[in-house]
Amino acid sequence: MSLTVRDAAALRPRLDWRTIDTVLLDMDGTLLDLHFDNHFWQAHVPLAYAEARGLPHEVAREELMARYHARAGTLEWYSVDFWETELELDIMRLKEEVAHLIAVHPAVTEFLVAMRQKGKRLVLATNAHHKALTLKMARTGLEPHFDALVSSHTLGAAKEAQAFWERLREVEDFDPARTLLVDDSLPVLDAARAYGIRHLVAVRRPDTRQPEKDTGDYAAIDSFAELLT
Repeated sequence: MSLTVRDAAALRPRLDWRTIDTVLLDMDGTLLDLHFDNHFWQAHVPLAYAEARGLPHEVAREELMARYHARAGTLEWYSVDFWETELELDIMRLKEEVAHLIAVHPAVTEFLVAMRQKGKRLVLATNAHHKALTLKMARTGLEPHFDALVSSHTLGAAKEAQAFWERLREVEDFDPARTLLVDDSLPVLDAARAYGIRHLVAVRRPDTRQPEKDTGDYAAIDSFAELLT
């Protein structure tokens, strides 16, 4: 169900930057257009899997959707190595084939520059496997804007789990009450809220080629430009 103008206005972020020291940012669907990942897993991989197994495309796609669903929210779902072994496909080669689809959301770079100017600590906190993270940073040039890049695979727990936030705090000495997280995943935002992170912002359109998503009761943005005003 789409939000009314009044509802959208009520859920617009109102941030007092004087109360925020650390800015945690998700990558896929938040800083980067999720179209790349959706196309990759829902179209490109099923096509390669069908060709490798001699299966009709739709049969291959249905099989993969079921296998993805079974791993959703776990480290395995986000692991390049897991899927290379599971599917017997060169996942990174396949990612390179469609890497031209990797794109940065509007106003992201301007936001990162502004956060630097405000003296905030910028941390990329992602479920992406380090191989995918390396590819995307190389394609986008965003890495120099960050103080740290943290993958859930390094910490041994997905962002949906409390263990991720506990371990993140061991390597990043942040105060949850003075931290902002921007993420497109409601389960991740829920986990961060449960951990005590005070400032939480969702993304309404992670994939620019898909309709807006329901962001529940979280303040949400259509563009990072909204956090610059």
